[in-house]
Amino acid sequence: MSVYAEERRADRAADAEQRRIDQAAADARRVEREKAADERAARLNQQRQDERAQVREGRVRARAERRAARGEALTAGNVYRKGTLALVTASALGSLPAQVLHFVGISPMLLPLPLAIEGAAWVMAAGVAYADERHLPAWVRWFLRLLVLAAAGFAASINYTYGTHLPGLTVTDGQAAGIGLAAVTLLGPVLFEIRQWVTTLSADTNSPEERARRRHERKRRRQHRGIAQLADRFVSAAPFGQLDFEEAFAHAWEIETGTSTPGMTPRLHQRAARSAAALTGAQSAVTGPAPRRGWSIGGLFRRRPIDHTPATPNQDQSAETYVNRSTADLGVSAPAPITPPPAPAELEAAPAVSLVKPTGRVPAGVVAAESTRPRRATGRVPGAARSSRPARTADQLLTEARTATADWTDRELTAEGIRKAVRTSPAKARVLRETLRAEREQSAGTGEAAA
Repeated sequence: MSVYAEERRADRAADAEQRRIDQAAADARRVEREKAADERAARLNQQRQDERAQVREGRVRARAERRAARGEALTAGNVYRKGTLALVTASALGSLPAQVLHFVGISPMLLPLPLAIEGAAWVMAAGVAYADERHLPAWVRWFLRLLVLAAAGFAASINYTYGTHLPGLTVTDGQAAGIGLAAVTLLGPVLFEIRQWVTTLSADTNSPEERARRRHERKRRRQHRGIAQLADRFVSAAPFGQLDFEEAFAHAWEIETGTSTPGMTPRLHQRAARSAAALTGAQSAVTGPAPRRGWSIGGLFRRRPIDHTPATPNQDQSAETYVNRSTADLGVSAPAPITPPPAPAELEAAPAVSLVKPTGRVPAGVVAAESTRPRRATGRVPGAARSSRPARTADQLLTEARTATADWTDRELTAEGIRKAVRTSPAKARVLRETLRAEREQSAGTGEAAA
């Protein structure tokens, strides 16, 4: 009995454990099913939300597109274009019936005539637009405009005649009707032409650089017509697309002017060469600052030794210092130290350098000076007609100053007195004063040494 009871207990325990395991498995399956159901519900909910969001976005996008379409439709350009077309249509509807009634009243056989006249005006107006689109020559467009004006003017005259002769109207009403029909007839082609003109101008989307390039091209062809024509011949002689106009223009410029520098011509090259030669000569001849106006450059370099008695070394050095300081005011190099030369000899005069560009013509003053007949002044003589006063050299001025101040005392030997005596500039007078004082000091020192 004990063994059987134990087996029964073991069987019941095993059954209970199996039931527990089955229950746990069933609970797990139920949890999985609930989880899957929740996930499916959440997925469906998210899908519905996405669909509603897409619907809302679609509605917002549609409203934005409609708003943008209304904005584009109500822009100034669209209103102008569509309004012009509406006015042109109204013009055609107002002018064509009057022409038809006018010609049909004359004869039914003339029915195609108003259609041809009105159609010619509009076809020629469309031809103007086509010419603008194809960038045809200007004379083609103006010829088509003249045809438009002729057809529209003839139709307007017919409508004016028809309006003034309408039955049952007073004279004033008839004139108003005729003027109105004529104006409506002309209004359509004129508005269409103005619309085409404005459209053509607004379609010019070229950049400022492109417009500046076209202006430069027109100016270059106008100012250098011959060279541009030669460049065009080069381009036309070469195979198509093989030679660029800029390269051809450079070749033509070099052939015509002899230089590859743009803008340089033979005349400008000669002027540049003469200027360079004159500056080079002036720099090689002038060793100090530029001389003041009224002095002869060649005369400043004509130096002759001055006869002096021997002087002591200190006195010689003092005179040299005075002369160097004084000649610095004149802008020339200081002369050599004044020493008694063994034999006076004239130095060779340096050639005069002229900084004025020669013109190849004789000045009027020289011709007047060489004339044998005395010249009588009838008024203030212009500067170009006056006789030029010969410029005195430094040696000539010094000689005149020595003669004029021979009996002057040292106190009277001033720059102002010398300037008035020899009629020269203050700067030159100061140089002469220092030179004469140096000479007197040398003479005085020599006399004391001899005593």
